[in-house]
Amino acid sequence: MARIDQRDRRNADGPWFVDTRCIDCGTCRELAPSLFAETGDQSVVAVQPVGPDDEHRAWLTAEACPTQSIGRNPRTARPGGLFPLLVDGPVYDLGHTSEASFGATSYLVLRPEGNLMVDAPRFTRALTAPLDAMGGIAHVLLTHQDDVADAPRWAERYGARVWIHEADRRAAPGATDLLRGEEPAAIAPGVVAIPVPGHTKGSVVFAVDGTWLFTGDSLAWSHDRQDLVAFRGACWYSWPEQTRSLARLAETTSFSWVLPGHGARVSLDPQDARRRLLRLVERMRAAA
Repeated sequence: MARIDQRDRRNADGPWFVDTRCIDCGTCRELAPSLFAETGDQSVVAVQPVGPDDEHRAWLTAEACPTQSIGRNPRTARPGGLFPLLVDGPVYDLGHTSEASFGATSYLVLRPEGNLMVDAPRFTRALTAPLDAMGGIAHVLLTHQDDVADAPRWAERYGARVWIHEADRRAAPGATDLLRGEEPAAIAPGVVAIPVPGHTKGSVVFAVDGTWLFTGDSLAWSHDRQDLVAFRGACWYSWPEQTRSLARLAETTSFSWVLPGHGARVSLDPQDARRRLLRLVERMRAAA
C-alpha cells in the first residue's frame, strides 16, 4: 500500500501519487507512459488520470509496482482482475513484479501442451486463482539469474519444470532442466531457448512460434529512441559477448514481438525487427 506520508512532492497535484520508496524500476512508465515520468532518482505521476481508461492504467501500475509505492488519496477500492493482462495472442503480462528482480516483467504464455511462465512475478493469491483457471503452469523459463524472484514457489505450486542456463544456475539451484553452451534447445513444440551470453553469462531468450521473443534484459524497445536497445550500463558479463550474441540472433531467429523484462515491449514487422536488430549490433560494435 502506498504511503501518503511519504508522497513525493514532485508528483502532479491530484489524487494519484508515487511515494519515496520507489526504486525507479520503470514498471509504471512502461504500463502507463502518458501518466508517469522519471525524475532521475524515481518515477512520479506527471499527469493525473483523466477518464476511465487512464484510471484503469493507473490501477494496473499500482498492482504491478514491486514496492507498492503507487496509490491514490482519497483511497478507493482497488478493482479486481487486473492481471494477467492480455498482451497479444496467447501472451499475458503477469504484473505483480518483485523487488527481488528490480520490477522485471514476467509473462504467461498459453500453450496446448502446457502453459509457460517466463521469469517470475511475486507469489500472490491475486494470481494463483486466475492461473488455476487458465490451466496452471507446465514450465518456468528463466531468462537469467536476475529475474528469478518467486519462481521456486510457482514451480512448487504447479509441479512445473524450471529451465535456466547452467552458467546462471546458482540463482535457481532447484532448477529441473539446465541449458548448456550456446546452441538453441527445444523446450516444447514451437518453443526454443536461445543462449545469448552478455548481460549475464547465462542469459537466454525464448522464441515462441517464430513470433514472440522473450528477451529478459538482453534486448528491449526504447520509447525515447523509438528503436531497439541493449543496456550497456547493466551489462554484468561482457558487452562484446552481448554484441556477438545479438548479431547471431539477428541472423538465425525470426520474430515480431520483443517482450523484455526491463524496458518497453514492441510489435514490429519481422523484417523491420531484423533490420533494427542488425543496426543495433552495429551501434554496439561502434561503442565497444
